[in-house]
Amino acid sequence: MNFDLNSYPYPSQRRLILNQRCAIATSQHLATLAGMEMFLQGGNAIDAVVASAIALTVVEPTSNGIGSDAFAIVWDGKLQGINASGKSPQHLPLDAFRSLTMMPELGWLTVTVPGAVSAWYSLWRRWGKLPFEQLFTPAIRYAEEGFPVSPVTAQAWKRIEKIYLSLSSPEYEPFKQVFFPHNRAPKTGEIWGSLDHANTLREIAATGGESFYRGKLANAIASFSAATGGYLTQKDLADHQPLWVDPIFTQYHNLKVWEMPPNGQGIAALMALNILEGFEMERYPRDSVESFHRQIEAMKLSFADVYRHVADIEHMAVMVDHLLDKTYASERRQLIQDRAIPLAASGLPKGGTVYLCAADRDLMVSFIQSNYEGFGSGILIPDTGIALQNRGAGFTLESGHPNRVAPSKRPFHTIIPGFLTQEDQPLGPFGVMGAPMQPQGHLQMVVNLSNYQMNPQTALDAPRWRFLEGNKVLLEEGVPPEIVRELSQRGHQIQVAPEFMFGKGQMILRHNGILVAGSEPRADGLALGY
Repeated sequence: MNFDLNSYPYPSQRRLILNQRCAIATSQHLATLAGMEMFLQGGNAIDAVVASAIALTVVEPTSNGIGSDAFAIVWDGKLQGINASGKSPQHLPLDAFRSLTMMPELGWLTVTVPGAVSAWYSLWRRWGKLPFEQLFTPAIRYAEEGFPVSPVTAQAWKRIEKIYLSLSSPEYEPFKQVFFPHNRAPKTGEIWGSLDHANTLREIAATGGESFYRGKLANAIASFSAATGGYLTQKDLADHQPLWVDPIFTQYHNLKVWEMPPNGQGIAALMALNILEGFEMERYPRDSVESFHRQIEAMKLSFADVYRHVADIEHMAVMVDHLLDKTYASERRQLIQDRAIPLAASGLPKGGTVYLCAADRDLMVSFIQSNYEGFGSGILIPDTGIALQNRGAGFTLESGHPNRVAPSKRPFHTIIPGFLTQEDQPLGPFGVMGAPMQPQGHLQMVVNLSNYQMNPQTALDAPRWRFLEGNKVLLEEGVPPEIVRELSQRGHQIQVAPEFMFGKGQMILRHNGILVAGSEPRADGLALGY
């Protein structure tokens, strides 16, 4: 793949990290250092990415935690995926939802079985080189000694302060005591840590995660659930198993773009790329109304199908092959004209996140884990530091929908690791976190790389757009004013928004025998290697 290593057209002017042996990029610099410790101790890319993921549960708790879900794509000569999202409780009472008009975002109704711990252990067991316990050392140190809260994390903590501090039911008290110890969010530079978190990580390390699903920690989770009106049981935890799956892909010009299959939304990026492929995007400047408009409209049409049909794959009536059909994409492409589509509809028959990546000479891994909205459910298991995700909020209440809430079912998931190959050779992992921004970020990264030959860091730096619903579109503050004006004239309802609305990404690509790593300027992140 050809791109310019010396091109820095955007204000951040970050410099690429060029490496021969290994590289890692995460959204928080202490987590990146945790991964580098593993490389320097003789570990491989899996050791590094798992150590960084564990560390992120401490140093970026606003986005993920021990109670998160996770997904990963690994190259070891071929691509393999792991889906470590958990199912809803087996005895989830559907009567509890009958009076609701939308899915809740907090509380026990939103909690599904956390899968991140199973991802850590499964990845290490298949590919890890160092002892499993060693991968926990940096995270335990950060949790015990505390660390200075970094700026972007402090801002995220502050934005959700009122939501969580207003919770008054007993099940929320342990959460508030741990994350708001002075009845407020920590400020930038303040030292925050959690001894309970450290002790729990030791327990997980010593038992290979067994305690979390079938031992002491599982008992603590189930006991607190039973005592506070929750639905998770020891059987729900014991029955959890991550799924090994084959990633799905589409060919976009010179690149194969790989995503995880449903229940994730990665297919949305692939569908949008299929639509976009026929437009010869390189004819238009990257920062032009023509380029922005076509990308936004392709994404809009893709989401219309994805939100109608994508769910736990066991419950989908429309198959993945149908959604990725190039003939269907060509039909959808005809709907894109000079004016914004007012309300995109499905064209088929109806039926808080962290991203990180690592690479060495033999392995490449694209990894993502998340608590979903904000800190998650607002429920923390006392004396453990385990904050539970609210992934159940990804279900719908719509009757007959494949993603309708039900017991023992995986919800529609927003977190998606991405991967690029070319002529059956690995280029590398990439991802952009941020709920529905994620497939939109993937689309923009691929267009930046393929159509505009940007390098990984420039592709990450470039100003972004974000489609919301209807004709509502957010544009980042760095988008040229003439594009803002011209998109409005085409019927888009434009709002210029701050950078935290546009996700946080990382990328590592092979280029002429070296590893080129880029880290997101919108995060506290860092790319390193040697």
